[in-house]
Amino acid sequence: MSNQKKIVVLGGGYGGVHVAKKLAKKFKKNDDVQITLIDKNPYHTLMTELHEVAGGRVHPESVQLDLRRIFHRTKVNVVTEFVHKIDTENQIVCSEQNCYPYDYLVIGTGSVPTYFGVPGVKENGFSLWSFEDAIKIREHMTSIFEKASLERDAAKRKEMLTFVVAGSGFTGIEMIGELLEWKKRLSKEHNVDPSEISLMVVEAMPTILNMLDRNQAAKAENYMNKHKVEIKKNAPIVEVTSNKIVLKTGEEIPTQTLIWTCGIQGNSDSCAYGLCLGRAGRIVTNEFMQSTDKQNVYIVGDIAYYEEEKGKGTPQIVEAAIQTGDTVASNIVADMEKREKTKFKSNYHGFMVSVGGRYCVANLSGMKLSGFFAMVMKHLVNLHYLWGVGGIYLIWRYLTHEFFNMEDRRSIMGGHLSSKANRLWLVPLRLYIGILWFLEAVKKLAGDKTWESLKGFDKITKFTIGEDSWIKAGNVKMPFEWLKVNGASGASQAADATTSASQAAEGAASSWPTPIIKEMPGFFQSIMKVMIPNAEVAVWFQRIVVLTELAIGLCLLAGLFTWLASAASAFMVVNFVLSAMAGWEILWYFFGAIALMGGAGRTFGLDYYVMPWITEKVSNWWLGKQKPIYK
Repeated sequence: MSNQKKIVVLGGGYGGVHVAKKLAKKFKKNDDVQITLIDKNPYHTLMTELHEVAGGRVHPESVQLDLRRIFHRTKVNVVTEFVHKIDTENQIVCSEQNCYPYDYLVIGTGSVPTYFGVPGVKENGFSLWSFEDAIKIREHMTSIFEKASLERDAAKRKEMLTFVVAGSGFTGIEMIGELLEWKKRLSKEHNVDPSEISLMVVEAMPTILNMLDRNQAAKAENYMNKHKVEIKKNAPIVEVTSNKIVLKTGEEIPTQTLIWTCGIQGNSDSCAYGLCLGRAGRIVTNEFMQSTDKQNVYIVGDIAYYEEEKGKGTPQIVEAAIQTGDTVASNIVADMEKREKTKFKSNYHGFMVSVGGRYCVANLSGMKLSGFFAMVMKHLVNLHYLWGVGGIYLIWRYLTHEFFNMEDRRSIMGGHLSSKANRLWLVPLRLYIGILWFLEAVKKLAGDKTWESLKGFDKITKFTIGEDSWIKAGNVKMPFEWLKVNGASGASQAADATTSASQAAEGAASSWPTPIIKEMPGFFQSIMKVMIPNAEVAVWFQRIVVLTELAIGLCLLAGLFTWLASAASAFMVVNFVLSAMAGWEILWYFFGAIALMGGAGRTFGLDYYVMPWITEKVSNWWLGKQKPIYK
């Protein structure tokens, strides 16, 4: 009988992914542990960014992270199936295709919107709690503007162009923020008068953003008021039809767009798990995040209900999902190793809410921010999460979607980072700098005096490596004082080389242009003394310089590995400057290299062919080759 322990994680949300990642790392080299993650979708959805998709700010794929790529090169087996049965007595999970026995089960199936019994909401409104929800809103917005552009009846058009968000929590305020930025583009694309567009937040409570402190909430409210978003408080919705909403006061608001963000509850399947349920259909846990019914069933994320304070369950936020995930992973390991389990203890660092792509309010560990710096912190928090999930690949994806490919200047950097230019104009610069680096390398290879003595085509037909070449033993071309002293050795041959090196160094010192800085900074001199302690090493270092310059020149001419060649070019310039060996004229090499890093080799260069090939091969090796789900 096998002693292998089977861990099954249900749900590829924040909590489920976090538990699977931690367990995979812990048991990386333990073949006696099998980890399976099951989700109905093949991707992990960044729930906190759904409003950006719904509001047309980013491309839909930006919030979808392929689970197989997240867990590639780990021992987690990702299964894309819909689970229809959990038998906690026999410890087995079943889908329509397969059954999965388990020793430990982690349930992280998340939550769904709750409608509080308000008639017509589910049928006539839009929720925002899944990728599919976001796409429906996105498509509806485009469609309704297109219809409004053709509508002649003013009352009917007003109904079409009135957009209501129900609920003033984080999701609601972030959604209205996207709409207030997107409306400008939509009205322009569909030839609609922007003054006819109405944006509204309807809240049943007397205040908005109740998880923030009142000053921060007021800043967000003032920002929305300034941008003509109407906020109705103490205004519960009692009925929703296809063309209006009715408030408790009796007021009717004609609209064809209601986005409902008023609350969530445990996943609707939770009642079928046979476990004790608490408030809003969430599964009750003990302090170890175990189900109170089954000790080998752990609950994580939104669906977990544990009261740290009486009457107050764990909040349904990302940080809570991750922290419950930490507790679950730790306690599964503790149980396997027969150690004492860890009690869940929350440590939330604060809350942030963005109002569009350019404004945010935040309360982070007691630090209250708003505007630009709050938005920066929001991006940094997102990047920190993505780094833990998928490393540099997800970081680059996020930066691309949020900054480099951003449309309509809907980010804190405006459109400065997303502006595009034709790389064709960089080709002449690339070729010119490539020729200069090539000639500089050839000059050093021949030797300065030898090169100068050759005229015209003689430089090609009569090229020779002269006695003053940078690569010949004894020719120290670097004017570093310590090379004259430290080059000596006991052997006569080395002594001769040192004498020659000293003479060469003295001659070289007088041949350098007037340097930008008169002498090397102390820290750089210390580094150079370690790297180039004597004349013999100096010559080898010079040979590396010649080869590097030659490689840079050839790469730029061929348009091959242009980014790396340009980065090396800039690095060489910095080294020459810090070595007090370069005059002001060298700086344009540096700034030219920066310009060429913008993909100059992808136009009339080998990078056009090579980089896509390398990208595909590296991606398949590092992230995993995409495979059909049915395989």
